[in-house]
Amino acid sequence: MIILRNLAFYTLFYGISALLVLASVAAVLLRRTWLRAIVGAWGRWHLWCVERLLGIAVVQEGEIPDEPVLIAMKHESYFEAIDTPRLFRHPAVFAKRELFRIPGWGYSARVYGLVPVARDEGARALRAMIASAKDRVKAGRPLVIFPEGTRVAHGASPPLQAGFAGLYKLLGLPVVPIAVNSGPAYHRLIKRRGQITYQVGEMIPAGLPREEIEARVHAAINALNPLP
Repeated sequence: MIILRNLAFYTLFYGISALLVLASVAAVLLRRTWLRAIVGAWGRWHLWCVERLLGIAVVQEGEIPDEPVLIAMKHESYFEAIDTPRLFRHPAVFAKRELFRIPGWGYSARVYGLVPVARDEGARALRAMIASAKDRVKAGRPLVIFPEGTRVAHGASPPLQAGFAGLYKLLGLPVVPIAVNSGPAYHRLIKRRGQITYQVGEMIPAGLPREEIEARVHAAINALNPLP
């Protein structure tokens, strides 16, 4: 059954996703107001496939504020990255610049308003990233970042990327940390039945010293990790 569930998931989810990418490109060319609806539909389609085909229950503990904030999420698998347009209202996600080179998807992602992250490209690239992020905030959108920088195994709690504290300072936004334990069920090629939980932490105010904001975010996003 596990193999059949996974075959159904990969066939249906990625097959429809390819069609939605084409639809997003058409929306960019014809009517950009359709793009947000298409991206939202992609997130909901993914959740349907996860719950109905893979047998994974998705639970949210706590409320996500409906205002421009900096959301810092644990990153254990592609699950939470794909789920962002469903989980948040019109999110602007910080994403690696390499992803914007994907044909079709990359251009649609720029139009949708994702924020390209150019690592190791100097002050000019950083200024451009901050300017893009502030534009999204002015439009009333939440910013979503994975402060560990990449996917990590469930149970691992590496230090946050060095740029997170600088971004927090320059944006001047409160932070909402979110723990997620998607790794055991979703991280591997073969997905397994189980439960994925989002645990929304308390809002952390803007303006804290570097050591404090890093410590508080690190503790909150790792709240669902097993104890050592």
